[in-house]
Amino acid sequence: MKKVIINEKQKGFLFKNGKYVRTVGAGKYLLWGGKTVEVSELGGEIVCAGCPLDVLLEDEAFASQVTVAEVNDEELVLHFVNGRFAGVLRTRGKHAFWNGKDAHEFRSVDVSSPEVGEDVPRYLFESLHPSLYERIEVAEYQRGRLFLDNRFVRVLEPGTYYFWRTGVKVEVNTVDTRLTKMEITGQEIMTQDKVALRINFVCNYRVTDFVRVLTEIDNYEEQMHVAAQLALRDYVGRYRLDEILENKDGLSRFVCEKLKEKENELFVEIKDAGVKDIILPGEIRDIMNTVLLAEKKAQANVITRREEVASTRSLLNTAKLMEENRTLYKLKELEYVEHICENVGNITLNGSGDMLSQLLGLMRGGKQTEEGDFDV
Repeated sequence: MKKVIINEKQKGFLFKNGKYVRTVGAGKYLLWGGKTVEVSELGGEIVCAGCPLDVLLEDEAFASQVTVAEVNDEELVLHFVNGRFAGVLRTRGKHAFWNGKDAHEFRSVDVSSPEVGEDVPRYLFESLHPSLYERIEVAEYQRGRLFLDNRFVRVLEPGTYYFWRTGVKVEVNTVDTRLTKMEITGQEIMTQDKVALRINFVCNYRVTDFVRVLTEIDNYEEQMHVAAQLALRDYVGRYRLDEILENKDGLSRFVCEKLKEKENELFVEIKDAGVKDIILPGEIRDIMNTVLLAEKKAQANVITRREEVASTRSLLNTAKLMEENRTLYKLKELEYVEHICENVGNITLNGSGDMLSQLLGLMRGGKQTEEGDFDV
């Protein structure tokens, strides 16, 4: 004889000689004659090691005490207890839960396609195990290309997306929709007069067709790079070094127009393009620096001579005016007297006559004293 106690939070399955007899509630039981009891907790899913669930459900008394959910192929069942999410049923077949004081609710979810439907609340994924789903983020400045089993499905707008982990391969690659810069650095090209230049070029562009740029072109960025290189070689090879340096804007316009001709083919929009740097060989750079220095010196000499001529012409005009006008001559004398007085401490005048005449006499024939004063 064996004693078994079942508490209020448990149920028991009574077996006799390994055969299910009935379900028993809380209490103390004395077992003999091949009888056994398997205890089941009320809170979780009903699991009975002694017999399958289908056998238990044949007992009307047991069936009236439980709620049953069935999981079919390519399906998940969301389990809610008293309106709260409790978990996911994944194993195909029937699942039973004790009724008790709890209300059980089940929602079937089709997972034949990995895309999560709108009927599945997104907050549930915070509670689901990561092995059930895949989360993908598409930033505000991006667009996502969705592929299922390597087949393009659609373009994903910015946002957060969830996909069920099934037998279908899910792949999302993103494209930057912002204005993008492409640089061609150190491109060495020979001019018409056999000078090897190194050119740095920059181009700003934006992708216009996110799908075809991937499905119809092998590496569109490399295609743009090659197109810009060919355009640079085409232009530089036609002109001499001096012509290229004098018309860098022409080089930029030519390459930009060539790239714009490729817009529809490459599925991009060229916003602008231009030459960033033109790097000369060392010897050519030294020669050009010498030429530039000589040109600047010549320009400086021309300016100096021009100013000297202008100054001499001004003096000549002043002399002619003073010769023709005695009053102007006197005013000029007074101007010089003023300048002299600014630099002389004291001037002593003796005798008669007006002061101006005596000052002019000092300028013409007076002697300077040791103290820096003038005396007659």
